[in-house]
Amino acid sequence: MKVTIYSTPTCPYCKMTKEFFKENNVEYTDIDVAADKEKAQEMIDKSGQMGVPVTVIGEGDNEEIVIGFDKKKLKDVLGI
Repeated sequence: MKVTIYSTPTCPYCKMTKEFFKENNVEYTDIDVAADKEKAQEMIDKSGQMGVPVTVIGEGDNEEIVIGFDKKKLKDVLGI
């Protein structure tokens, strides 16, 4: 399952989300929206949110978006 996190280097909730992924052996792609304005716009278009983290799980029509560090929702969507 494809997992992408839109984050910034200074965001504590981003760090918590990445730590959660590490603890649960979830491979993910990290996109630094502070450094990449195009990807920041992509994140806003997908989620309607300007805040980070925004985690996208799955692809295309099967995409689930998790806003912030929502451990329960992340577990549910990832099936862990």
